[in-house]
Amino acid sequence: MTPADHALSLPKGFIPVMLTPFLDSGEVDYEGLKLLTEMYMEAGCAGLFANCLSSEMYELNEEERLQVTQTVVNKAAGRVPVVATGTFGGPVSLQADFVKRIYQTGVQAVIIITSLLADENESDKIFLSRAKELLDLTNDVPLGFYECPVPYKRLIESGLLKELVQTGRIIYHKDTSLDIHEVTDRIKAAKGFHFGLYDAYMVNAVQSLLAGAAGLSCIQGNIYPELIVWICKHYNNSERQNDVSRLQKFFTDSMDLVHTAYPVIAKYSLQKRGFPISTFTRRKVDPLTDELKRQMDKLLEEVESIRQELDIPDIFEKYTVK
Repeated sequence: MTPADHALSLPKGFIPVMLTPFLDSGEVDYEGLKLLTEMYMEAGCAGLFANCLSSEMYELNEEERLQVTQTVVNKAAGRVPVVATGTFGGPVSLQADFVKRIYQTGVQAVIIITSLLADENESDKIFLSRAKELLDLTNDVPLGFYECPVPYKRLIESGLLKELVQTGRIIYHKDTSLDIHEVTDRIKAAKGFHFGLYDAYMVNAVQSLLAGAAGLSCIQGNIYPELIVWICKHYNNSERQNDVSRLQKFFTDSMDLVHTAYPVIAKYSLQKRGFPISTFTRRKVDPLTDELKRQMDKLLEEVESIRQELDIPDIFEKYTVK
């Protein structure tokens, strides 16, 4: 697939950072992944981010990363675009090789982990040099950036982002700055290009969207995806501002809980909502205690109440727990 086969930019809205379902044996549950892909689309997502941190990308081997991405691309079947991570460390030339392999699965853009292009003690100048080298080595592959917190969080200052966006190759940015002023600066820096900033920080969800963010790419979408879709569609609806404000407060208030024991707590939540998925994870995370389950059960009751009040269709009604 060549760049000419792709749209120049990603659509606005919710692009979930996808989970990877596993069998209780620890193997990737590819049939479950197909079902999960369909669920995100039924919720109304604008695109899909496969093979990301929420997907446990560092716990997948190289072939699993390719097969997970290919499975999502095949299941989406062009209904929504797919992006996927394509860099996992090592020399830039090695990272470029895998970028091209991931791109061959049919994704619309390959996502670059910012903290794998330069060490924490290395300068922005070194980062920029390696980013440009990666661009040179990957032909015309559309790319995106992800300020992934693992191995460490490397933020891209707005001036640096502007220089890279001006290459015409950067179409996606998963923003984890947690700073609405920085978000606004980045959006301004990339104005006029086929580029979209998708905020991961739900405390700033409405503010980011009002500032011109293309959408949201947040872990909360693995618990209540339909609410993320709703806020992306209605954030600027003057007739729904009370609902918008209430939902934004809900996102802010539940921030700490949804990050605890993640991604197990997300898989547990999907189970409770009726979706057939194991809570198995390859990542080493905090235990999902009975107290955490109790808190999440209470939160899910609130999710259901909000869903009904906003008259959002129940996308989980069709599923039954295995």
